Amino acid sequence: MNEFVEIFSGTDPGNVSTAVQLLLLLTIFSLAPSILILLTSFTRIIIVLSFTRTSLATQQMPPNQVLIGIALFLTFFIMAPTFSQINEEAISPLMNEEITLEEAYELASTPIKEFMARHTRQRDLALFLNYSGVESPSSIEDIPLTVLVPAFAISELKTAFQMGFMIFIPFLVIDMTVASVLMSMGMMMLPPVMISLPFKVLLFVLVDGWYLITQSLLQGFS
Repeated sequence: MNEFVEIFSGTDPGNVSTAVQLLLLLTIFSLAPSILILLTSFTRIIIVLSFTRTSLATQQMPPNQVLIGIALFLTFFIMAPTFSQINEEAISPLMNEEITLEEAYELASTPIKEFMARHTRQRDLALFLNYSGVESPSSIEDIPLTVLVPAFAISELKTAFQMGFMIFIPFLVIDMTVASVLMSMGMMMLPPVMISLPFKVLLFVLVDGWYLITQSLLQGFS
């Protein structure tokens, strides 16, 4: 504890540099949830899974904790090659004092930029480039993160909503069919959801829905 206080209270330039590095690390840790959401595949996965639960109309089944847990592990699985590259090129050399913190930041940002650029629409990227007045970059490394991150985020939202729409269609057909049958039978007071829910769950189980959705998510990031 005393050593920690001395780092921030000393006037030695080395102590000041160490203090700044500690503050930067604490800042990164505090922003970790935002980094996970906006710089990885987490956004698309959790939105698609949420659309799936909504289309099934199963209320809170699966629970939020289960959906978030699945999304987290799928994110780590998809991002494993990128994280491994960051560890080999930036984190390990930094821990071995082979490179500086600034060099580690540059080396770590390159794999992240490459991943986001592969899944960012050119239209979304051009929107933020034009708005910020940044010249057209010649390579992925030249794209600022302040431009690439929001472009990647809205691209992921669009893709996730497209997948969600495709998931909704078969369950919407079941709801409309059940509602039409109930109206033709004069059973208008009976909620169609009560009748259509078992059929939707049965259809989802028969086609192995969770497998198909997971397969689509993995192929989308391949």
